[in-house]
Amino acid sequence: MAVLVVALDLATAREALALVDRLGDAAGWYKIGPRLHVADGPGVVRELLGRGKRVFLDLKWHDIPNTVAGAVEAAAAQGVSLATVHLAGGPRMLAAAAAARQGGLRLVGVGVLTSLGAAEFGAVIGRVAPPPDLLVEQQRLVRLGLEAGLDGYVAAAAEARAIRALAGPDALLVVPGIRRAGDTGGDQVRTATPGEAVQAGADLLVVGRPITGARDPRREALAVVAEARA
Repeated sequence: MAVLVVALDLATAREALALVDRLGDAAGWYKIGPRLHVADGPGVVRELLGRGKRVFLDLKWHDIPNTVAGAVEAAAAQGVSLATVHLAGGPRMLAAAAAARQGGLRLVGVGVLTSLGAAEFGAVIGRVAPPPDLLVEQQRLVRLGLEAGLDGYVAAAAEARAIRALAGPDALLVVPGIRRAGDTGGDQVRTATPGEAVQAGADLLVVGRPITGARDPRREALAVVAEARA
């Protein structure tokens, strides 16, 4: 059964924790990204753990192997359950990250962001015409993660089924860009409904602004969970 992860893409710890308290038992997982982590990352992690929540640290580490390995060790020491590394960091970096795992920390690899379409990603890798096949690019990057022994992968719902077939039944699949019917996409390009993501094999459904910006965040979170279970 897929699990909801609420993305705390908010400016301050005060805002983030107020939202967590409003959501109560509607969500057990929370994602901390760069904005909140720069503001008060370790403090928010401690507060979430103290509330019995699980933390997904989404910083997409992409640096030299030693630096990334040190970040992985620090995250594990804080009690983080899940963290991201960028697959474009290469085999040595990914292997160093995997070797640095401790305790219950799992690492998932990020390839092509869900905010990118084919033309924009093509500009990144220098293959604008014709635009690259995003699934092929995701699979190429995932193979690097498989060689390093990562625990799972972040993928858009449209690519999740193929990534599952490549990575195997035990891989953790994290699907961002989740939107209910009628929600605006924001800067997400490759989106899916909760039901579509579940059908594609998602384990974790990441939802940010549709919940954090809702008039009634708890009601919205429960609606996402209900759609995922339908």
